[in-house]
Amino acid sequence: MYAELIAIGDELTSGQRLDTNTRWLAQRLEEIGVTVIFHTTVGDDLAANIAAFRAAAERAEVVVSTGGLGPTADDLTRQALAGAAGEELVPDPVVLEHIRRLFARRQRPMPERNAVQALFPRGSRPIPNPHGTAPGIALGLPRQNGPPARVFALPGVPAEMFAMWEQSVLPAVQQLPRAHTGLARCIRHHTLRCFGVGESELEAMLPDLIRRGRQPRVGITVSRATITLRITATATTPHACQQLIEPTAATIRECLGDLVFGEGEDELQDAVIRLLADARQTVSSVEYGPGGLLAHWLSRGEPEGLVYRGGWVLRDSPPTLPDSPAGLTPTPTSDGDALVAVTEQARAEFATDWCLAVGPFPPSDADRQPAGHVQLALVGPHGPQHQFLPFAGHPDVLTARTVKQVLNLLRHQLLATKRRTPYNRSCMRVMGCESSESLGRG
Repeated sequence: MYAELIAIGDELTSGQRLDTNTRWLAQRLEEIGVTVIFHTTVGDDLAANIAAFRAAAERAEVVVSTGGLGPTADDLTRQALAGAAGEELVPDPVVLEHIRRLFARRQRPMPERNAVQALFPRGSRPIPNPHGTAPGIALGLPRQNGPPARVFALPGVPAEMFAMWEQSVLPAVQQLPRAHTGLARCIRHHTLRCFGVGESELEAMLPDLIRRGRQPRVGITVSRATITLRITATATTPHACQQLIEPTAATIRECLGDLVFGEGEDELQDAVIRLLADARQTVSSVEYGPGGLLAHWLSRGEPEGLVYRGGWVLRDSPPTLPDSPAGLTPTPTSDGDALVAVTEQARAEFATDWCLAVGPFPPSDADRQPAGHVQLALVGPHGPQHQFLPFAGHPDVLTARTVKQVLNLLRHQLLATKRRTPYNRSCMRVMGCESSESLGRG
């Protein structure tokens, strides 16, 4: 029923390299109904590796490790598995010949050290590696309660590990007795993406949906002011999972309304681009404070250039154009007229239906009282809009959140136009613009 993943290597425990193998394997296991309950990262220390495998075997029925199967002295996985199982390492002549042939095809002599890759704990079996010299190892580790844990040790090279999982390990896990692994279960996830209020405020709008033990369960995470609601259902089939997910997703949408802007990996710019494309409209941008982040997001979200037609990334003043109004230099303390004028100028220059603008950022000082403000502007078919927003919070979040605020301003205007309803300040709460407290979250 449960699995544990072990990532091995000093480069991981020291932070010099990011462990992406564990994430990939966790997703693959959940796809076939095996719940990953532990992630373990251990350095290149033999005693620590033996302890990690023994502990994993007691906690989980399936253990998958990556790394430590190379030929060098710091590759200790085979010794660790032998120590954990209480068995000696014995050579496998078939594997050794395979390694020799690999070197021969590359027209290189095989270093004698590579012969260690043909050693396996007695009673284990090799997992073929068609693309490298490091075969994997499959064996059973005894546990105090229940049958032995099934252990699959794979190399850390992602390309080799991916192929070995698909060709050998996945079929082996799928063939394990269902009573042993819980493979009668199916696990499916569905995510909804939200923006406009803080995490605690959003949770309060979802009575009883976030509590632990609920089926399906709903998790909530925040990244750069975007809130992700992850619905996880467990059932016997994908269809049964979907039947559990749909009512919860519908309840969330009903409770949150336009706070929900998308699903899956959607970002705010994706939602805006879809609405603009549906309306056959275009957009341009002006940005002082974000330094090009708004233009980057819109360009990446719509690389064809059919919706996003370009923008200005400015420091002090806009480009000089014929008949350009004088005094177009917004500052953090100026009124909104200057930023609106620049926005109108850019809209005309790029010949777009809409133009978004973010003004200069005030000094970023966490102790500043009161907080400074940043200006947003939107110019479109219905005239200009302008806002002052508190510019407070963690520096790592401020720029991304401000760009999302102006994208959200356009999103709500497009939604209001689509519904043929006037845009008014009742929408402002949904964007989090009425409350400096909600703007400071995330």
